[in-house]
Amino acid sequence: MTKVGIGYGNEQDGYSLGRTVAHSALQSGGMERADLVLAFCSGHVDLDRFYQGLRSVIGESTPIIGGSSVGIITWDELSYHGYPAAVAAIESDVMKFAVASAGGLESDEAATGQRLVDGLPLSDADRMLLVFYDSVRVPAGQPGPPVLNSSAPLLEGLEGKLSGHVPVFGAGLVGDYGFGHTRQFCGFKVDTQQAVGCMMSGNLSVYQTIMHGCIPLDGIYRKITKMQGDVIYELDGKPVVPVINELFGSTEWQQERPIVCNLTIGINYGERYGTPLESNYVNRLITGVIHDGSGIGMFESDLEPDQEIQFMVRDNRMMLKSVRENTPAILEKIKSEGKRARFALYIDCGGRTAEQSVTETEEAAEVQRVLKQAGVPLLGFYSGVEIAPMMGRSRGLDWTGVLVILAEDF
Repeated sequence: MTKVGIGYGNEQDGYSLGRTVAHSALQSGGMERADLVLAFCSGHVDLDRFYQGLRSVIGESTPIIGGSSVGIITWDELSYHGYPAAVAAIESDVMKFAVASAGGLESDEAATGQRLVDGLPLSDADRMLLVFYDSVRVPAGQPGPPVLNSSAPLLEGLEGKLSGHVPVFGAGLVGDYGFGHTRQFCGFKVDTQQAVGCMMSGNLSVYQTIMHGCIPLDGIYRKITKMQGDVIYELDGKPVVPVINELFGSTEWQQERPIVCNLTIGINYGERYGTPLESNYVNRLITGVIHDGSGIGMFESDLEPDQEIQFMVRDNRMMLKSVRENTPAILEKIKSEGKRARFALYIDCGGRTAEQSVTETEEAAEVQRVLKQAGVPLLGFYSGVEIAPMMGRSRGLDWTGVLVILAEDF
């Protein structure tokens, strides 16, 4: 049997906030202990004090994973203002959890991923690996955009050791829209520049769906002709900044960091002909124009020279349609396969909030409604990068919502 409790709070004092959400989670789950705690709080919260508050209630023997987030999602709360925080406490006699962390992310993401897997026991009973990492390597400053850690080499390091052993889910964490320092709960400590993994095993089934929300701007494929690291300098032999100036008809977009005003970079991993399928695209957010104005920084460093990309624009109607169709569909699939959903984790891009998307409707509200009606405990948070299997392997995604549900046999 598995019990899950969710706790939420929003107050400035980190220690009191930690105690509040921990007490609430244990009480709502009807449990006295937890085998695993997932905890997320705004980057404006003192994470050390918050962690101490959690420990004062949870005790010293339970691993705590999570960390900085832009905002929080539960059944009844959807908050990215103030000091929001939430916890999922899980107690189970059929699910097992092994936690490990590895540092040095800012120096070598791939090596960090390898060391993380080395710290985990692997068995035939393993079902999924949940991974969180610090997205921000160097915080945003004037006049340049932030320097970010990349999910691509991290996943290469993980997959190199796992060799398809289990699917990988997770997120790159950010604590605020200003891209300040991020911190993580690494099992039994608070640290930074870490990758943290939780191997989940036992009698559980893992279900997932990816919510999309972008479409090609004009259908034109443009080739990257100059790029270094995570900075694109030229497309089709032309400086990229003037190209985007022309798209917008102004230079105002250059003042944004990140560029959330409706434009992303898309890579089509499906057929290039016929009606484009949004589910075949991986989108990359633009972090901003670099300090000398010669290029644009990308949220990931996995693009390469000679690769063809498309400019993508946010489609709010598609975003809402995707959530409204996929959320009930995943629950129906679980039911049809004779399983019972026990816990839902929703990893949502920070750019998909109503405030950032300039919509009247929060897309996550539909996830809340459906899961609450179904009685499935929900913890969600707003991230920088979402990680989920897509088109044959786990990938770092942008501008998506990833819904992961853990289920058991009836």
